[in-house]
Amino acid sequence: MNNMEFDEIRPYHDEELPQVFEELIADPAFRQAAGAVVPGVPFDALAQKMRACKTKLEFQRVFCYELLWKLAREAADGLTMDYTALPVDPTTAYTYISNHRDIILDSGFLSILLVDLGLDTVEIAIGDNLLIYPWIKKFVRVNKSFIVQRALTMRQMLESSARMSRYMHYAIARKRQSIWIAQREGRAKDSNDRTQDSVLKMLAMGGEGDIIDRLMEMNIAPLAISYEYDPCDYLKAQEFQQKRDIEGYKKSTADDLLNMQTGLFGYKGRVHFQVAPCINDELARLDRSLSKPELFARISALIDRRIHANYRLYPNNYVAHDLLEGNDSFASHYTADDRQRFTAYIDRQLERIALPGKDLPFLREKLLLMYANPLKNHLAALKG
Repeated sequence: MNNMEFDEIRPYHDEELPQVFEELIADPAFRQAAGAVVPGVPFDALAQKMRACKTKLEFQRVFCYELLWKLAREAADGLTMDYTALPVDPTTAYTYISNHRDIILDSGFLSILLVDLGLDTVEIAIGDNLLIYPWIKKFVRVNKSFIVQRALTMRQMLESSARMSRYMHYAIARKRQSIWIAQREGRAKDSNDRTQDSVLKMLAMGGEGDIIDRLMEMNIAPLAISYEYDPCDYLKAQEFQQKRDIEGYKKSTADDLLNMQTGLFGYKGRVHFQVAPCINDELARLDRSLSKPELFARISALIDRRIHANYRLYPNNYVAHDLLEGNDSFASHYTADDRQRFTAYIDRQLERIALPGKDLPFLREKLLLMYANPLKNHLAALKG
């Protein structure tokens, strides 16, 4: 296989790092961003530390690992992972498919939790719509991201997806490099997490054999991510109203930046990652004679059940469900204090929404749904 076909989208090779580090160090916008993230540290000292890193993993350990744990300590009440469903084996690479809550932290937190288990960090699929400045594109490729090209014609989109799929198969099989990918394009704004068939279709473009063989090559391990509080919840609610009221509403670059920043630094409460077993055993049992649409629908539903069954639920989820339904059927799962605290939190988040013609009942319902949906899906998965 000619690996040059991946040059445009893949993370940098380690031997390319010295050149890229020099480009970043010379970029005033990168210097400014670094100053904001690590205040009080002279940029020359950072540059020296960067130049000393010989591999992407070393760069992540020196810079990102500490930063992410610092964020977890400052903006969360605990960050945990249960990995018991998989063997801790550095020689097997997995494709972690997860629900998507936070633009940066879903994959960032996963990587530092894996490092603490003695495993390698993950490569990450990232949409080029987020690569707002040239330095961001370079920085994410140093950080083991590969690029998903978004604004393309239909034909280019097919070619681009096929190339990305071939790259991911190559990463898993040849590089033995685990990957993180969201189960859908963009975050589920209402936390009603569903795997898009298109994500599985893309994964099945590369590799050998039929659809099931190709997906088994990817060692898919569903991953459930549970944030007690979503710092971007009010921004997501605001977007629901804008989409309802403004025809063809699209988020701007400034909105994307605000979402990234709010997600990074906003309060998250407890955060838990629950890894589910690899789905290969279930894939092997599927009827290969099913039509393609039926096959993809079944595999999506299988991943969804694994994610939903593995959510960690917090008092908020139960309170939100009861507030929406106007009853107290889950009252045994929270205290009067929990209910009061969460109601006050929702009121505060509603106040942060700056919209003319603010539709409070609509916005409140959207916020409550974000916290109630994981519980609804969890209960349905346990029944199923």
